[in-house]
Amino acid sequence: MKIKIAFLGLGNMGAPMARNLLRAGHDVTVWNRTLSNAEALRTDNAKVADSVATATRDADFVITMMADDHAVRSVVLDAGGVLENLAPVTIHISMSTISVALSQQLAAEHAHHGQLYVAAPVFGRPEAAAAAKLFIAAAGEASALERCQPIFDAVGQRTFVIGSAPEMANVVKLSGNFLIFSIIESLGEAVALTRKYGIDTHAYIDFLTSTLFSSPVHKTYGAIIADERYHPAGFRMRLGLKDVRLVLAAAEAVDVPMSSASLLRDTVLSAIGRGMEDLDWSSIARYVAENAGLPKKE
Repeated sequence: MKIKIAFLGLGNMGAPMARNLLRAGHDVTVWNRTLSNAEALRTDNAKVADSVATATRDADFVITMMADDHAVRSVVLDAGGVLENLAPVTIHISMSTISVALSQQLAAEHAHHGQLYVAAPVFGRPEAAAAAKLFIAAAGEASALERCQPIFDAVGQRTFVIGSAPEMANVVKLSGNFLIFSIIESLGEAVALTRKYGIDTHAYIDFLTSTLFSSPVHKTYGAIIADERYHPAGFRMRLGLKDVRLVLAAAEAVDVPMSSASLLRDTVLSAIGRGMEDLDWSSIARYVAENAGLPKKE
């Protein structure tokens, strides 16, 4: 069934997700602050809107896929934004990685206006988005989630329903990103240790990922670290810092100590201080290697 979708936010993740919705046969109108990102989807038969209001008009679903809280807040809550233009039957699906507090605010604002809101952040890098292989953590009213399933099916390989309160999905997303970043750092430390003893990094990563550490995270980031392939960034270090801060804020709100997250935040700040903010977040392994006195790969 063809559905009308407004897709707002066409960065490294949003653009391939919008393309997959178009390939699934849906009627997609796109908007992005940088108009050229939206224009690039015309060849995929997307309609291009010049404003949020124009994009959301008559849509069955509005998807926001923005970089951070500030961007989502301005697009949804500011004058001329989603909140002002969403019809009561239209569902706003927030697929961005945002704070728990903002997700709660969005849920409250939409409820106050008699509107439907679902949080459905995704797990996966841009290549997974392009292949429609994302994992989706979704939370919201059951009937709204059921209506959203064709969208989830078009962009992801599996949807996990977390609960009825939208912010539950954001807690899962933030905690998951914290675990991924922790794995990246520990991989970087292990690789630095083995390099110091003259062990070939590719052989070491092959050993790890062929035995006890065969998860997609270890395989994906192990290969990136072995190749030192940190540019162009699939997920920038600065965004990784944003997510660590968000998980710490979520933890503090419910009195949960996360000491390793605090240490990770400081390590990431140090890496950014050395000019790594626009490299892939896996370049934390480069920071660890530099601390060990190891040279960059030529």
